[in-house]
Amino acid sequence: MEHIRTPKVEQVKLLDRFGSNKSVIGTLYLTATHLIYREVTTVNPKEIWIMHHHIAVVEKLPLTTVGCPLAIRCKDFRVIHFIIPRERDCHDIYNSLLKLSCPVKYDDLYAFAFHPKKTEYEREMGWKVINLTDEYSRMGIPNAIWQLTDVNRSYKICDTYPTHLYVPKSVSKPIIVGSSKFRSKGRFPTLSYFYQQKQAAICRCSQPLSGFSARCLEDEHMLQAISKANPNSHFMYVMDTRPKLNAMANRAAGKGYENEDNYSNIRFQFVGIENIHVMRGSLQKVSEVCGTKALTSNDFLSGLESSGWLRHIKAVLDAAALLAKAVGYDGASVLVHCSDGWDRTTQVCSLGSLLLDPYYRTIKGFMVLIEKDWISFGHKFADRCGQLDGDTKEVSPVFTQFIECVWHITEQFPRVFEFSEAYLLEIHGHVNSCQFGNFIGNCQKEREDMNIKHKTHSLWSYLLENQHKYLNPLYDPNLPCVHEVIEPNTVAFNLKFWRSMYHQFDKTIHPRQSQLGLVLSLSEQNKQLEIEVKKLEKKIIELGEKPRTVIKKESFHLVSRLSQTLKTTDKMCKERQSTPGANPIRTVEGGNIPEDGCKDLKPSFSKAEPTLVNLEHGMAKMTC
Repeated sequence: MEHIRTPKVEQVKLLDRFGSNKSVIGTLYLTATHLIYREVTTVNPKEIWIMHHHIAVVEKLPLTTVGCPLAIRCKDFRVIHFIIPRERDCHDIYNSLLKLSCPVKYDDLYAFAFHPKKTEYEREMGWKVINLTDEYSRMGIPNAIWQLTDVNRSYKICDTYPTHLYVPKSVSKPIIVGSSKFRSKGRFPTLSYFYQQKQAAICRCSQPLSGFSARCLEDEHMLQAISKANPNSHFMYVMDTRPKLNAMANRAAGKGYENEDNYSNIRFQFVGIENIHVMRGSLQKVSEVCGTKALTSNDFLSGLESSGWLRHIKAVLDAAALLAKAVGYDGASVLVHCSDGWDRTTQVCSLGSLLLDPYYRTIKGFMVLIEKDWISFGHKFADRCGQLDGDTKEVSPVFTQFIECVWHITEQFPRVFEFSEAYLLEIHGHVNSCQFGNFIGNCQKEREDMNIKHKTHSLWSYLLENQHKYLNPLYDPNLPCVHEVIEPNTVAFNLKFWRSMYHQFDKTIHPRQSQLGLVLSLSEQNKQLEIEVKKLEKKIIELGEKPRTVIKKESFHLVSRLSQTLKTTDKMCKERQSTPGANPIRTVEGGNIPEDGCKDLKPSFSKAEPTLVNLEHGMAKMTC
């Protein structure tokens, strides 16, 4: 509270950045955790709550005749424009937000002050929702080939890796230690995902310290052991996610990439994903395009193209698809790395696993995937999300890019994901909010040192409690395609601007209701009505009467009912055409319809109540 000089300012204007001179008057409140704006109106006043940790940039603009403008840009792409009457108040709010949005130590983050109405037992159980030992057991690990090693116990070998790591059984501790000394930051090759159907593994590490000619026998033995751990392939892929030019430049600093002459049975390949600095600049250009008022279509599209953002999304998706194809179809193991193995490596490994394994496409499975590949393997959330006041050059939208890649995949395969885009947006928002302890810090060791599990709450339990909000109504776990390896198509017309991410708070540019949201809402209404019907039937029975008419309801199915009806109709039409002497059914334009021409079709279309169907471009309600 010591940073708050002016906790309340009245008569503050809130501008609509896309509306035509629209503004509302309200009161601005500044608390220890939130910036709150409340409209001054007697009927349903609206409130805007912004966590301080969501704020990325605060700008105090030049003084005008109506007041002092203050622009706030958030990490979740919300943009707020206030007009504060007095310059002194604006200056106080500006200085307070600069301090509150960039704390200098972890203890000042919101997670340590967030205390929902939960018992100590509930908080502890929330951290036990995800168990990575159970996840590796689900993969069939450990087994006769792969084992759990304690070589990194107490983080002795690598302080950014977890303590529980899996390596081939043929590898001894001296081999692991030798390999770690030859890898940047000590991040030696270890198992990320095991594909049981083909006995193929996805492994991850950092770049080798090879320079121009250095080699390490222990590291060569480690890769050979990973290759031999797969009985179905006589070689393995090594995927360097960097552009080749970048990797070659690192050789001058004593780092670099694997020399195929020194490693037996490997096939090396670059995939060309740009570094964190390029990605940061690219997203900044997207934000500028999104925030510019009155752009023409040509200017918007050319601005989006010049940002290169969708081109980078394509590069990440292509790398993940290549990984999934190598493992799922070729049956070969793959070792993935970038420079230090915690940014591009994490993106590709997690997306590749998502394409391979249907479990990661469920609500809980997606949590497990993030916990395994992002949190436990040391993605630098604190640095990349700017949690503390530090080097801004370390900030980069690596996780944002991952979330957007997942959204693009869900757009191409809408029926194989249990969750909707609302789930992705919720997770993305909480990664930046610092409300929960899961993403605080740069690695597991830091979180243990901060005693995160005893001082904060877990996001995963919160999401599971509210999972009904994130369900995808088109998901059908019984479809054969749900359990297959999926292959996203990354041609240009399949990549599009994610409006719900970059304009989720700009309500004036959302003229249509979400189709999936509408279906989910109608489904929920249907369930509530069925519950009400049962209650009423029970009351009738209690009154000693028997319900006169009991309508047997069909199950509320979104897509299959229409397809079944169409198949039945098609079959009957074919039978009618094959019957000699049968009167053909013609359209109205073609002539008269026979009196009994539609009798056979009546059973297929007569329904007790309206049927909700899903069409390619919208929703329709059919009453037949």
